[in-house]
Amino acid sequence: QVPLVESGGGLVQAGGSLRLSCAASGRTFSSYHMGWFRQAPGKAREFVASITSSGFSRTYADSVKGRFTISRDNTKNTAYLQMNSLKPEDTAVYYCAAGSTGTIAARYVYWGQGTQVTVSS
Repeated sequence: QVPLVESGGGLVQAGGSLRLSCAASGRTFSSYHMGWFRQAPGKAREFVASITSSGFSRTYADSVKGRFTISRDNTKNTAYLQMNSLKPEDTAVYYCAAGSTGTIAARYVYWGQGTQVTVSS
């Protein structure tokens, strides 16, 4: 079990920034690849970014490439998603997940409860 807790969501104007955090419990965080997904109302959950357990390799959805940065601090058992130049279409509930580096949500094993990000125009 890897309980995950997201934080850092909120309301921001278009063009603004937010940093999401995903805190994990347990001593195995550093062995898990991590990912961020998002789900807007009425839409399917979509891949945002992923990072390998070591942090050396990162993957991004085309829609966020150049604006979002995924990172992790294994000494703090925490993964991050820095979101810059936010757009209204980034509005969604953001979830962190552990267990895979792919873009397929079903391949991730553990999920957080989600944090709401709302970008106003």
